[in-house]
Amino acid sequence: MTIRKKLLAVGAVIGLAAAGAGFAVAQSPAFFRIGTGGTAGTYYPIGGLIANAISGAGDKGVQGLVSTAVASNGSVANINAIQGGSMESGFTQSDVAYWAHSGTGLYEGKGKVEDLRLIATLYPETIHLVAAKNSGIKSVADLKGKRVSIDEPGSGTIVDARIVLGAYGLTEKDIKAEHLKPGPAGERLRDGGLDAYFFVGGYPTGAISELATSSGISLVPITGPEADKLLSEYKFFSKDTVPASTYQGVAETPTISVAAQWVTSAKQPEDLVYNITKVMWNDASRAALDAGHAKGKMITLKNAVTSLGIPLHPGAERFYKEAGVLK
Repeated sequence: MTIRKKLLAVGAVIGLAAAGAGFAVAQSPAFFRIGTGGTAGTYYPIGGLIANAISGAGDKGVQGLVSTAVASNGSVANINAIQGGSMESGFTQSDVAYWAHSGTGLYEGKGKVEDLRLIATLYPETIHLVAAKNSGIKSVADLKGKRVSIDEPGSGTIVDARIVLGAYGLTEKDIKAEHLKPGPAGERLRDGGLDAYFFVGGYPTGAISELATSSGISLVPITGPEADKLLSEYKFFSKDTVPASTYQGVAETPTISVAAQWVTSAKQPEDLVYNITKVMWNDASRAALDAGHAKGKMITLKNAVTSLGIPLHPGAERFYKEAGVLK
């Protein structure tokens, strides 16, 4: 056999071996980051559970996929990261997702994020208005003149805080506004440097539970005709109730909520998102969500296709149709 024929034969063997190895050789690891929120909130631990569930390790997850939960400034920051390509996916509030995709509200004049797509609606995100126990704050209107943190610019919380204040006839100028993330805001409240702060997230959240136990808090109700008007004007809000004793010493509190959603870009491959969505709703992921966080039980296949303010990613849509939860 000539040298040339030997080389061709070796090449053919290598080609057949590669073809036989299939997926492992043909595909380098795919990275799928999930932008979450601050480490003291609900997004971060839920993101960690989902990332672990979909990562391909052993016989679980999406083979060849490496997923990680990344701490961030929340909804707006995650959408910006997805749009800019520095994050494959992220969590956002349903209101912020709607505004981004439609170029309205918070995104007025900034252009539409037309490529934003939904993987799943996760759970209700409750608007917490946390006040110091002896602050005397009984309603949103009582915030006038008080030291109130409305979260950092770029978070979904700051948008909703402004809407809630507006419903009760207040603006940032009527309060002594601070711009702190929930963790530092809670510390400032405990130390007497803050009267109240807004937090949007699933209950119970660890930082508020700790604060309630260590120094005592009150939750301020968001209710009455002002809240009813707000609910009729902004369809992404829903009535909600924080049950009694969710936080130590705090009675049942009526409030409002938005939906937490997992979003990505239309540029992500259909098959990849299909496989991610399929694994997200398998029995192993279900068990991990149920055991891993109090909010995990509220993340259900049935709820995944609610609050559809933006289009589903084609890969996710294909799975939900196969699963029979979407026509």
